[in-house]
Amino acid sequence: MAEPQTIEVTEEDAGQRLDVFVAAQFEELSRTQAQRLIDSGNVTVASAVEKASYTVQAGDSVTVQIPEPEAAEPLPESIPIEVVFEDDDLLVINKAPGIAVHPGAGVTSGTLVNALLGRGRPLSAVGGVLRPGIVHRLDKDTSGLLLVAKNDFSHHALSAALAKRDISRVYHAIVLRIVKTPSGEIDAPLGRHPTQRQKMAVVANGGRDAKTFWKLLESYAGLSLVECRLATGRTHQIRVHLSHIGHPVLGDAMYGGGSQTATKVSTRLSPATRRIVIAAGRQMLHARQLSFVHPRTGKEMAFVANPPADFIAVVHALRQG
Repeated sequence: MAEPQTIEVTEEDAGQRLDVFVAAQFEELSRTQAQRLIDSGNVTVASAVEKASYTVQAGDSVTVQIPEPEAAEPLPESIPIEVVFEDDDLLVINKAPGIAVHPGAGVTSGTLVNALLGRGRPLSAVGGVLRPGIVHRLDKDTSGLLLVAKNDFSHHALSAALAKRDISRVYHAIVLRIVKTPSGEIDAPLGRHPTQRQKMAVVANGGRDAKTFWKLLESYAGLSLVECRLATGRTHQIRVHLSHIGHPVLGDAMYGGGSQTATKVSTRLSPATRRIVIAAGRQMLHARQLSFVHPRTGKEMAFVANPPADFIAVVHALRQG
């Protein structure tokens, strides 16, 4: 059994339902899965069991115990996925938001791995039974391009290219506040948050090097659209780095981009646009471009995927608002 995680509710998160708060803190959990944990007594507030509808208050101490994933192999499931490219060695997937890449704590079904197994085609075994074919991952609520290996040869080659930083990944993000310079670099090491272990943070000691290049694409009244290019690929890197410089990703409650902050920075928008911004139900982060050398043919491969409808709707509203 994993160690329980205790999170103190901040002013930013106060007023949320308990199930919404828990799901936002543990990105591998959907709201339904958070409700199941609460109903089974695995979530307490100040050591007391509360209902999923309980409204969290600033200063509340919420403890979450997530059971370890079952050891059984993930089962094939008929889940639609968008395949951008496929050959005998690899796939490029345009992952929808809201789907976890692989099973993990509290998540045993409904993942991209279950969907890939449901296609009935070979996958690399390098990642083990829980992560067959998975070369790199995207956060559950991040959309966009993802590489999958179909055999061990391609998996080893792509993993080596990733380690050497020979795979290019470019993201688009809607962030809070107006970015005042055209471009920049964030060079700040990342490690586990000192008190909230489910989160990552910029740390002074003991972190892993992390570097993100960004440039401003568009500015609106209180928000901006930026492009980020990864020089390294740490967990939550773009989300933490952008929050670190004062521009958290819209909808990212874990790192300061939740509805309360969005409400504060969007006062100059029209009422209709403001409602759309505040209602963003996930982090507005999309893996838009992916390029690499094919491990077998040596051919340069490059792919672009437009953001999903919810991301486009926010950008459209901001341009009109």
